[in-house]
Amino acid sequence: MTHRLIYFDNAATTFPKPPGAMHRMVEAYERMGVSPGRGSYDLAMEAEDLVFDTRKRLARLFDASDPNRVVFAGNATDALNLCIQGLLGPGDHVVSTRLEHNSVLRPLYHLKHKGLIEYDLVPFDDKGFVDPHDIVAAIKPNTRLVILCHASNVLGTIQPIHEIGPLCREKGVPLLVDAAQSAGVIPIHMDAWQIDAVAFTGHKSLMGPTGIGGLVIHPDLELQTIRFGGTGIDSESPVHTQDFPHRLEAGTINLMGIMGLSEGLRFVENEGIEAIHREEMRLLTRLRDGVVSLTGVESYCTRDLKNHVGLMTLNIQGMDPGDVGAILDADFDIAVRVGLHCAPLVHETIGTFPRGGVRFSLGPFNTEAHVDRAVEALSRISGTK
Repeated sequence: MTHRLIYFDNAATTFPKPPGAMHRMVEAYERMGVSPGRGSYDLAMEAEDLVFDTRKRLARLFDASDPNRVVFAGNATDALNLCIQGLLGPGDHVVSTRLEHNSVLRPLYHLKHKGLIEYDLVPFDDKGFVDPHDIVAAIKPNTRLVILCHASNVLGTIQPIHEIGPLCREKGVPLLVDAAQSAGVIPIHMDAWQIDAVAFTGHKSLMGPTGIGGLVIHPDLELQTIRFGGTGIDSESPVHTQDFPHRLEAGTINLMGIMGLSEGLRFVENEGIEAIHREEMRLLTRLRDGVVSLTGVESYCTRDLKNHVGLMTLNIQGMDPGDVGAILDADFDIAVRVGLHCAPLVHETIGTFPRGGVRFSLGPFNTEAHVDRAVEALSRISGTK
């Protein structure tokens, strides 16, 4: 049935993947699926070369200076935890926003509930953007970290990181960016924007498989180890090595995931980030324009699509979003994401809590025909025609 499916849940996981990419991942793993760098034999060295080449390409993608500061993790949530828990200590204060995903909100709440930290959440305006000066105003003498998403997974708005980074650097406070929704579709310039750490995942716009992501760290940012174990180096010591990237990579890394990420990254490099984003926004504009004409359908923060990624959330008046999603799936073979999207404070702010909304998120393999089918489906469900 998947050949008929119109997939609009790319903000959760991009699907399908680039043609042949996952087959090449499996073929690479079948050929050299050994522990990379853990042995002196040629195949282990070849696997390590592939891993380091992927680190280099990711450093280049994010405009980062040191490939050894590209640390692999399970996903963006895992990477965010590596930074949050590796940096913060008792008495620290954090500034974040009400746009955040639970991958930020829950670690902060956990540390606050344990009595270790305090935090403040900066609001966003009615267009879906945070004011950089509100971030600065929330910084206190004991603020140890500023965290915010680059692009909202509910509203699609791209936050002005290029303005916020220099302001945080002036205050001497590290900036951690959650790039789950932007990596691979929006350029990120860590050095130029003065970002201290970027958390990314491989299974969204980087077009890789699930289970792989990472943290890219500025050389001046010191993170403590929060996981301990084998690294293949300094094995005689009971102390976990403090050399990067092994400082934050305990145990055997996800080689198959890195192989798949490498293939997805190759697609992004070949197509070009700007070209991918431009096409997704062209389709989003078509979707938005079609939805505007429908009776009783409301979308959020889509009047001006400047500084957006290719997603939008909407609701149909008088209908539960869960029912709308079920009808789209059962009657029209359209897959969307409904509910709170793991970002409850966004929905509280836009007035859609607790039921949430219906999210359409575009990917590189969506077409005009897909968009037109979605508009037609919404028209029928809403009773416009």
